[in-house]
Amino acid sequence: MRGQPAITDGLLRVKILVVAPSWIGDTVLSQSLLTILKRTHLTARIEVLAPAWSAPLLARMAEVDATITSPFAHGEFNFLARHALGRRLISADFSHAYVLPNSWKSALVPFFARIPQRIGYHGEARYGLLTERHTLDKALHPRLVQRYAALAGPLPEVLPRPALRSSPAQQSAARRALALPEQGAPVIFCPGAEYGPAKRWPAWHFAMLARRIVSPDTPVWLLGSNKDIAIGEQIVQASDGAAVNLCGKTSLDQAIDLIATARAVVTNDSGLMHVAAALDRPLVALYGSSSPLYTPPLSSVAQIVRKDLPCSPCFKRECPLGHLDCLNGLKPDDVIKYLPV
Repeated sequence: MRGQPAITDGLLRVKILVVAPSWIGDTVLSQSLLTILKRTHLTARIEVLAPAWSAPLLARMAEVDATITSPFAHGEFNFLARHALGRRLISADFSHAYVLPNSWKSALVPFFARIPQRIGYHGEARYGLLTERHTLDKALHPRLVQRYAALAGPLPEVLPRPALRSSPAQQSAARRALALPEQGAPVIFCPGAEYGPAKRWPAWHFAMLARRIVSPDTPVWLLGSNKDIAIGEQIVQASDGAAVNLCGKTSLDQAIDLIATARAVVTNDSGLMHVAAALDRPLVALYGSSSPLYTPPLSSVAQIVRKDLPCSPCFKRECPLGHLDCLNGLKPDDVIKYLPV
């Protein structure tokens, strides 16, 4: 019968669709849920409905068997297209769907795909769309990774950490493609933050830190998206060329493989921060308007640096007071002591 787990080698074969978040960091954090699902359903096949940009990231997760490209832009409703995609997925015969975003529209595709078990948080009054609606307990689960993982049931005593794969062959290929030296362990700076300037350490602080640590054996590379090219150039100029600006020049795949070779990573609270943590690289995470209580880097070799100010965290995209003391007040001396250079 459609929607019932298939029998494979005498075991129930569970086929799971996960509707992924729309941010790099949140997608990395969702891997803890995927790991729990694989441990619970040993023969499960997990496919992830996600934006096209996230396919290289999901391919680095051992738990993901396939990615289904979501054609919808962030925030796009497009009811008819969601209905059409859901109808196409009926034949995929998924038994479970886990809907990680809280929006009403994000639950439409699993509903139209007639997936028997559709699990997520109550969110935007998703009566009928979900068959199992969880009520969010922020006090019990203060971290986003806990909230995702709790959709699979009571949390294990030790929550599995995200772990991305990167092979030496992939790392060498990334360096060759970008004409970078194949030897040496760089310190990588990630100066961007998609959310807004209230999460970005000032360019002049990055520049001063680059001047202090750069050496022939320790190059400083800047990684980020096209939106970070300008701040990367500011850092290069202010550091008198101590840093190499790779912002906008790498694919997500290449960024993952470069970070995997890093001696250390210095980053704002951003998607690449979570990538570095999932690659288990020594990491200094800089927090301004956001909170490490909600989305900390999940790594034993990560060091969180922040100012304990009455106005922080404010969770604003721009400083509402105009001074950005939470990040301006973090000096290179506060960071360099944690770097293995």
